[in-house]
Amino acid sequence: MNKVVKRRLIQAGLFIATVITTTLAGAEWMHGWLFLYVPEPLGWSEFIDGFQYSIPFLLILTVHEFGHYLTARYHKVKVSLPYYIPAWFGFLGTMSLGTMGAFIRIRQRISSISQTFDIGVAGPLAGFVVALLVLLYGFTNLPAKEYIYEVHPEYQLFGDNYEDIVYSKDTFYLKSDLEKIAPLHAARMERDTVFMNQEGDVGFKIGSSILFEYMKSNWEPEADIEKMPNDHELMHYPLLMAGFLALMFTALNLLPIGQLDGGHIIFGMFGAQIHSYISKGFYLLAIFYSGLGVGFLGFINPFIINKPISDLLIDLLLYIGVIFYLLQRVFDKKQTQLMIALAIYVAQMAIIYVWPTATGYSGWFLFILIVGRYIRVQHPTAHVNEPLSPVQKVLGWIAIIVFIISFSLKPMIMG
Repeated sequence: MNKVVKRRLIQAGLFIATVITTTLAGAEWMHGWLFLYVPEPLGWSEFIDGFQYSIPFLLILTVHEFGHYLTARYHKVKVSLPYYIPAWFGFLGTMSLGTMGAFIRIRQRISSISQTFDIGVAGPLAGFVVALLVLLYGFTNLPAKEYIYEVHPEYQLFGDNYEDIVYSKDTFYLKSDLEKIAPLHAARMERDTVFMNQEGDVGFKIGSSILFEYMKSNWEPEADIEKMPNDHELMHYPLLMAGFLALMFTALNLLPIGQLDGGHIIFGMFGAQIHSYISKGFYLLAIFYSGLGVGFLGFINPFIINKPISDLLIDLLLYIGVIFYLLQRVFDKKQTQLMIALAIYVAQMAIIYVWPTATGYSGWFLFILIVGRYIRVQHPTAHVNEPLSPVQKVLGWIAIIVFIISFSLKPMIMG
């Protein structure tokens, strides 16, 4: 078997696996239950429902990647077909997106700034257009408000104004009451008394962005306003979920850091020196925001001070060590890395002192790790430094605007 055939089989296998994992994830989001839950797992009919999420989501992701691919081929740059990354965590007892995205491999050094810019900007803009179409259809074709009872039959126990009750703290209901209207759903409950802020999705909601908020307020027909789901329930609407996640993935790719698509765009528009300042600045801001008040992934948190001093010192040393590690491929000198790590922690403590409830989003740390250690914060130099055309500059500014209106500081909110 030659290398080309082997590579195609790997790519096809990853794509098929990603279709399966995103469909599993979509079914779990739609029905609010995990496939592997015992004793009442989801079945084949629920799996089929998951295609309502996986098809539009993968369509947007595929258009994004083929925007890169076709533009690279147009410029006669050697490039691979997309590699999809399946990621389903139902076996760990948690919801997931079904994928960590996709990527193409550039198989030669791109020497031209113009080519780098074109390849970088094509993917996000192409995927963004399709995401808008998916969301437009989703917002203008919402199911009846009673649809949520298929996911949460327990809401019927509280009447038409259930929203005023189920999202309140310590709201509870009896399993015996639920058995009267939804025996199967009741069978899945583990306790006789079920607290709403501990069961189901009421302690979780999808985040938002400037664009998504505008869509929620303006893209739904006025006659169907009552159909708009509560923010806590958006994940059960597959087209809205797929569209929101597509905006999030687009914004992440457009971050002006290193060799992300946004980094290519900034490099082409403003040159190597300004790119270096912007890229490092956004990378440091990402680290700062990710750990603000929450530490590292919830495992290391030096901001909780009401604990033994020994535990606090251990958390502090580990936290500084994590930041120091994330800076190793960004700044050359160890002293600089350590000083910046300490400065970030001191600045975070100052913010918390002034604003005690300030918290960041530790979910970004994994993304920061991938960018800082593998994608890199710096951008390689170009041999051909020709200026961008006016059309390219316009596309660059459009991409920057897309990033601003699509980015969500907290894409998934717990509690």
